[in-house]
Amino acid sequence: MLELICKRLLLAVPTLLLVSIMVFGLQKLLPGDPLLAMAGEERDPAVLAQLRADLHLDDPLPLQYYDWLTRALQGDLGVSLRTHEPVTTLIASKLPVTLELSLLAMVIALLFGISMGILAAVHKNNWIDHGANFVAISGISIPHFWLGILLILVFSVNLQWLPASGYVPFSEDALQNLRTLLLPALVLGTGLAATLMRHTRASMIAVLKADYIRTARAKGLLPRAVILKHAFRNALVPVITLTTLLFGELLGGAVLTEQVFTIPGFGKMIVDSVFNRDYAVVQGVVLVVAIGFLLLNLLADVLYILINPKMRG
Repeated sequence: MLELICKRLLLAVPTLLLVSIMVFGLQKLLPGDPLLAMAGEERDPAVLAQLRADLHLDDPLPLQYYDWLTRALQGDLGVSLRTHEPVTTLIASKLPVTLELSLLAMVIALLFGISMGILAAVHKNNWIDHGANFVAISGISIPHFWLGILLILVFSVNLQWLPASGYVPFSEDALQNLRTLLLPALVLGTGLAATLMRHTRASMIAVLKADYIRTARAKGLLPRAVILKHAFRNALVPVITLTTLLFGELLGGAVLTEQVFTIPGFGKMIVDSVFNRDYAVVQGVVLVVAIGFLLLNLLADVLYILINPKMRG
């Protein structure tokens, strides 16, 4: 297992390098000038020229990238052009919010998606299977922003059970923190649960046809033991891959949900940075998301080995 981890970490280096080069080059193609947007209508050409020199924006593109990469390897991702805060500080303040939201959404997705997938596979082609598939297709088809607005109207405006927007840190009020994150987590979790349900169902159906499942049933094992101990454990391997990828998407893809519920998370910071042409923040955010994806893929490989003994050795 240690050899596998070392190989994956070595492969991550050129991947991160390629991602950083692509993002650094592509964001320079964005129209407009961030300094002109910051200066407003009353611009002093001398001040703009000094700012360009201080920020090395007039240097050749390869030199700008080399300067950024050198500082990034030392843990310095630069300073935001908009707020003049270190990018690492901004990421450290926004990332925990999205992580908390993503974890809660993933828990909801796993509870509902995997349980519905198992039930649909065990009761294949009857009303339980059809009902689970209908719910899954509905969850995939409904846009997140529409579902978010609908939940706000029902649970915040009409029933007044949960707040419509905002965020309270867990350290300030744990209960209120859960109340502010529950609706956006439900919005994100429903789509993930639908995807997980369909993959779990397909994987379970394939495993339930295997010879060792028939042997286990012939030995007189209880149906629950056959399904959960023998079938589900082997069906879980492809589901792990999907779960890690979906969680990685949540880190950078919860943009619309955070906008609807006014949550100051990672996704909202990405959108604001792109619109403000805040190059340093965009580069730092993409780098963190790429590292997150690579670590999640590494975690998936390790879980494969732990769950499936055939992959060991």
